Amino acid sequence: MSHHAHLTAKDVIVPADVPKSMASEYTKNFLSMTHNTGRLMLFAGDQKIEHLNDDFYGKIKVEGNEVVIPMDDAEPEHLFRIASKAKIGVFATQLGLIAKYGPSYKEVPYLVKLNSKSHLVKTSQKDPLSQAAWTVEQVVKFKKDSGLNVMAVGYTVYAGSEFESEMLREAAGAAFEAHQNGMLAVFWMYPRGKAVPDEKDPHLVAGAAGMGACLGADFVKVNYPKPKEGKPAEAFREAVMAAGKRTGVITAGGSSKSPKDFFQETWEQVNISGCRGNATGRNIHQKPLGEAIRFANAISAITLDGKGVDDAMEVYNG
Repeated sequence: MSHHAHLTAKDVIVPADVPKSMASEYTKNFLSMTHNTGRLMLFAGDQKIEHLNDDFYGKIKVEGNEVVIPMDDAEPEHLFRIASKAKIGVFATQLGLIAKYGPSYKEVPYLVKLNSKSHLVKTSQKDPLSQAAWTVEQVVKFKKDSGLNVMAVGYTVYAGSEFESEMLREAAGAAFEAHQNGMLAVFWMYPRGKAVPDEKDPHLVAGAAGMGACLGADFVKVNYPKPKEGKPAEAFREAVMAAGKRTGVITAGGSSKSPKDFFQETWEQVNISGCRGNATGRNIHQKPLGEAIRFANAISAITLDGKGVDDAMEVYNG
């Protein structure tokens, strides 16, 4: 896909588990979510369960320095304020939050994250299991009742957990049901458990990406690999190939880092690895509102508009 690919309805390959009557709905959601590029800028706001309050209040380390998280981020509505004003593909969070704030932010494109768990129980104590808190059926009813723009569902699978089969079954069902209703499925694919010594091994990250494709995901969100030797952007190509051309690989942003480094990494992921976007949470929302919006727009400049790192810095610096 060229960098200024402008996709139209005829470029979208509709999965065969989307009924004919829902094909145009699926196509509309795909084009809208990807801003007609086939690439996805996902704004991740599911961390209030995943990381409890660690990401929203107190101190964090950014490249070795202790930084105080701005008070903007202590208020859940901060996420919706950013999502409504920044150029994003979709805003991912739990249905409960969308139900509370959605009425004031009707213009936001939403992804409902079906399962989440906190980080309190460590792998050393018990292998991870994250079961669905909502069903796709409930999401469909919610979409109808609320009139909100719910375009997709999300689900996390911990490959290599002794409970992986339960998550595989729920994820597969969620992709099928989402497609039945013309919505997209985005899967967070994270190898994790006592059987997984290195979660960021490039070969394993690629395996997780391929697994997501088998489950029916339209996009898979994986961690950026850390190879023992060579460059991450080159090692990451394996994951992009493993998922195949019909499942887009997007990378998790991870903990906050300096904007320049983040944009450089994002540029390499899209232009060297060939990945189809990113899923960014902390690097966006751990900033005051104006700066958070500019940071999100800078990511979109690279991901959706094919811009370079210097262009992104210009957007970010306003």
